[in-house]
Amino acid sequence: MNKSLSGKIFAGLFIGLIIGTAIQYLFNGVTLMDTYVLGLAEGAGGMFVSLIKLLVVPLVYVSIVCGIVELKDITAFGRLGGKTFALYIINTIIAIAAALTVGMIFQPGAGANLAGTVEKSVELTTTETPDIFSLIVNIVPSNPVQAFANGDMLQIIFMAILTGLAIQALDKRGGPAIKTFKMANEIMMKLVGLVMSLAPFGVFALMIQLGATLDGNTLMSVAGYVGLVVAMLVFWIFFFYPMMVGITTGIKPTTFLRHTREQILFSLSTASSNATIPVTMRTLTDKIGVSKSVAGFGVPLGATMNMSGVSIYIALATIFVANAFGQPINTADLFTLGLTILLLSIGAGGVPGGGIVMVGVLLHQLGLPPEGLAIVAAVDRINDMFCTSSNVVGDTAVNTIVAKSENEIGVPADDVESTPVTVS
Repeated sequence: MNKSLSGKIFAGLFIGLIIGTAIQYLFNGVTLMDTYVLGLAEGAGGMFVSLIKLLVVPLVYVSIVCGIVELKDITAFGRLGGKTFALYIINTIIAIAAALTVGMIFQPGAGANLAGTVEKSVELTTTETPDIFSLIVNIVPSNPVQAFANGDMLQIIFMAILTGLAIQALDKRGGPAIKTFKMANEIMMKLVGLVMSLAPFGVFALMIQLGATLDGNTLMSVAGYVGLVVAMLVFWIFFFYPMMVGITTGIKPTTFLRHTREQILFSLSTASSNATIPVTMRTLTDKIGVSKSVAGFGVPLGATMNMSGVSIYIALATIFVANAFGQPINTADLFTLGLTILLLSIGAGGVPGGGIVMVGVLLHQLGLPPEGLAIVAAVDRINDMFCTSSNVVGDTAVNTIVAKSENEIGVPADDVESTPVTVS
């Protein structure tokens, strides 16, 4: 996306939020606003998100296949996959440790005394935490059509890897298949460009919905908790990731932030890691110069398992509910809590509201009042926006670091420090 489109997206986000807030507080109950304006915004926003999601599954499959067939040395796949996977896990572990530390220091929800103040309107339908072995076993699909229909990213990634490796094994005979997938990838990127041209209008509609549905009273009652979550996620987005990229690749933090600007704005509006996949792919390949083979493999994988933002959100939300209902987390339980959050964050869906589902599961597992989920859900949209941005910027950061270590990145000279650090 160019600078003009970036400005239009920001304008749509800002103006839409103002209009939505005005509808809630100035025109509440006005039929014209409630029925027609909000109805139109809901329809337009929903269509835009659906349009983005329409591209996600074929884009993920095609981009991974293309990424593998473009690898000159097939042995590089194991090294590339190992680095990407390891960095995603390390990133999530660091985020969990930092969130638990911050939560124990600031103790969000302490003294709130919310026990008995919330109606038991939220019921948990999931009673078991995701099992790491189940996640691994379920990677192999028994029905490929069902995997595509359900949008199961891990299964789709698995099938794409197998397809890419099979084409590579055909050697010269795989030439027609390689050309077909490359053409399909070009078609997908053209579709992404067409859809992104509608982004300002889609973001505008989504922000009207957000501004019109926020409950001001509920927001004020948990302002400290929301502020802590947002502050930590903002730190992760604007300081932690740019600094890590700067240290390991030599790319200036300000340059990295400039390249990820549209990605941040788009993820804030959609609150969906999966929906932001096309934008993340364009950010890496077109702006930062990461090769398609690295981005094509790393971005879809990151949208599935690189959930540092979700980890921060889940950790602080759990501590908040525990404190607010007079059942604080003991220091001795932090390791078990952290391990559970790691599994939950990997299993969290890359769609709006994926985090709140995992919070509900964790509250149930820890024996915390399920009523607390109603409070967390009331402000979930705000936290989820920044949570998603942290996830997708983390995807960009990890893939940039991996690409640099593989010499699969081309950055303009003025974007690189004079003495970059090479990751081996």
